[in-house]
Amino acid sequence: MSALTTYAADNEIYVDQSGTGANIDLEQLGISNIIGGLNSSAGSLTAFDLDGNSMTLDINMIGATNKFLGDINADNFTGLYNFTGGTNAFTIQVDPTNTYSSDGSDHNVAVTGSSNTFTLNQGTTALAASLNLDWIIQGSNNTVTSNINIDGATNYMDIDGSDNTVTYTGTGVNASAGGYFWLDHTGGSRNFNIQQLSTQDNDWLKIISVSGTSASTVCVIQNDQGTSLGC
Repeated sequence: MSALTTYAADNEIYVDQSGTGANIDLEQLGISNIIGGLNSSAGSLTAFDLDGNSMTLDINMIGATNKFLGDINADNFTGLYNFTGGTNAFTIQVDPTNTYSSDGSDHNVAVTGSSNTFTLNQGTTALAASLNLDWIIQGSNNTVTSNINIDGATNYMDIDGSDNTVTYTGTGVNASAGGYFWLDHTGGSRNFNIQQLSTQDNDWLKIISVSGTSASTVCVIQNDQGTSLGC
């Protein structure tokens, strides 16, 4: 499968892909569109299931109240996600059952808009070795949740806007599991909850946040087998 483009509102895309070297390009313009899987609704859409090695997925969703949902099981996977608009939902889990080890992934998430919800979980029982994850978020009231079995992963997040919430958990049990997270934020009130939980290696964290006098909450836990008290 190489490319699929859909226009207008209330569209649904069902994808069930198996194989190596797929190049998939999906584009939706309008409102209330769905790329299906996980928690699909509307016309009871399911699937959006990608299985294989060396795949590239390019998503472009422009509009409001759109949903991008599904499962990706792949090694050496490249994901390019571009969202423009408000109140959109992005929920993806990559290789939770360690089918392909989820190694070598490169995700780029670009968001322009407000009140969007993003969840990206990678290798929750697998290993996200050499993951390169980049977020560029411009807008307010966005919520980002990410759980990664890091194993040497790098995670860069650039946020420009107010009232954004970030919840990140990086776990790792291998000797090579040290994780790198860099969060650069400019805007008003923010809520950051960051946990780095490598048990046999070091984690690295850098936060630059300029928020003026707005009320904010920042919680950071780095734990290498100790007992966390939480925030």
